[in-house]
Amino acid sequence: SSTCPSNKEKYSETGDLASLPLLCDYPLKSQYLRYDSDYLPCNKRHCKTKKKKNKECTCSGRLRFHVINIRTDIKAVMFSGGYDSPVIVATSRSVPFRNPEQPLYGHISSPDSTGTSMRVTWVSGSDATQQVVYGGRKETVASTVDTFTPSRMCTSDADPSPAKDFGWHDPGFIHSAVMTGLRHSTSYAYGYGSDEVGWSSEIRFRTPPAAGESELNFLAFGDMGKAPLDRSDEHYIQQGSLNVTAAMISEVNSGMIDSVFHIGDISYATGFLVEWDFFLCQIFPMASVVPYMTAIGNHERDFPRSGSLYETTDSGGECGVAYESYFPMPTQGRDMPWYSIEQGPVHFTIISTEHDWTLDSPQVRGKSRD
Repeated sequence: SSTCPSNKEKYSETGDLASLPLLCDYPLKSQYLRYDSDYLPCNKRHCKTKKKKNKECTCSGRLRFHVINIRTDIKAVMFSGGYDSPVIVATSRSVPFRNPEQPLYGHISSPDSTGTSMRVTWVSGSDATQQVVYGGRKETVASTVDTFTPSRMCTSDADPSPAKDFGWHDPGFIHSAVMTGLRHSTSYAYGYGSDEVGWSSEIRFRTPPAAGESELNFLAFGDMGKAPLDRSDEHYIQQGSLNVTAAMISEVNSGMIDSVFHIGDISYATGFLVEWDFFLCQIFPMASVVPYMTAIGNHERDFPRSGSLYETTDSGGECGVAYESYFPMPTQGRDMPWYSIEQGPVHFTIISTEHDWTLDSPQVRGKSRD
């Protein structure tokens, strides 16, 4: 059957109450054929057919989708019966991406308070070591490689979580490397990749002021997520994120911003893991040129019996694994997503509201020595 009504619960348990197609395979994007102005009912008898209980009496239609490189083949599926009772009418052949190993969606973050180093993190379909080149291609540093599997996702005894089942998507391989020997408040060029899988374009970034410098300009916000650049319905759309992202990109491009701090509720992927790729693509124009520092939120971490402070299903079973893989911050270790960093005259203390923050907790004990 193409219809899986139980998937409605998998959407709603993450907090997404939108109407989405209850197909058995996770629909990355969906649109109504009526969005095509040339899509008209067809009165010819041979166009009128029935499939199961659904009448089909149309000739043709055309839709446009914005798709990014998610490393795995994609298909287009036409279905009737609406979102609640979809019946697949036609399926395209599988369409591969030209280079599923392409290094993509690079973003940078500060690993310490000196302003003399910068971490670059990107995604690729290849687990082979890649490089960051910088300083006029005079310096190179090899990447370390991370990934995660369904076994690391959280789930309940009664029903698999979205991240472990319906929403799972192979994340590929997450590469990370630290550029060193930099000067604070200085502009540099860098690129990442390899001769085997290809290279990113050259990107210019600026190191932030070192701790103790007299001035810092930064953006701080939370709860952003992502939204489609087409007319598609998707999981957990945050429509305002497009305007917010565009405004921040404009600020960053002005050259006046030293850092960005995204404080919790990052992508709203919430167990539908391919949405992380779309989020990384959306923030790329700013996150690749200034440090993009993050804090964990309920939609990245919370799941029952997973160690989170709150016993909700808000992460869709990700339980912090995807977040910490995509955004390695200067923390003390896995599932300890709190840290401190100084830039210019500002001391930032990043806490996790999703972990124990009582006076005797590891998080608060560590901060008392900050």
